[in-house]
Amino acid sequence: MINVAQRLVELCITLPPASDPAANYTNCVQTGSLLFVSGKVPSAPAGGKVPKGKLGRELTTQQGYELARSTGLDILAAVQLALGNLDRVTRVVKLQGFINATEDFDQHPQVLNGCSDLMVQVFGARGVHARSVMGAISLRGGVPMVIESLFEVAAR
Repeated sequence: MINVAQRLVELCITLPPASDPAANYTNCVQTGSLLFVSGKVPSAPAGGKVPKGKLGRELTTQQGYELARSTGLDILAAVQLALGNLDRVTRVVKLQGFINATEDFDQHPQVLNGCSDLMVQVFGARGVHARSVMGAISLRGGVPMVIESLFEVAAR
């Protein structure tokens, strides 16, 4: 079984601090062995602002991929904060992506691959997951995407 902290070092990944909820909700809710993670948006670069824009207009598919990866890093930071240790993750169950895109943009799966690829890089076979992705005409604050996630976790 992969030691996730060691794997992050091997991948030269440093998790950002988990973002705070933007309203009256929590980052994560665990029920039984399932950990539900609230929708996350791309992380702001150090000292910067959360990226905004639509895929197919202000942002390219490749930029979207990178933003989905940064969103995945925030998801992992939230999971680590909730569990204390990412080694408690026994399975990435599902990702659901909402992509803020122009009506003719059709590269939604390629964008969400940024987050999916990260989960597999970090967790190996435990990171292979179900997923769905859809386009959205608008998202809160003009963010380019929101990604929800579901993890199976081991007891403490």
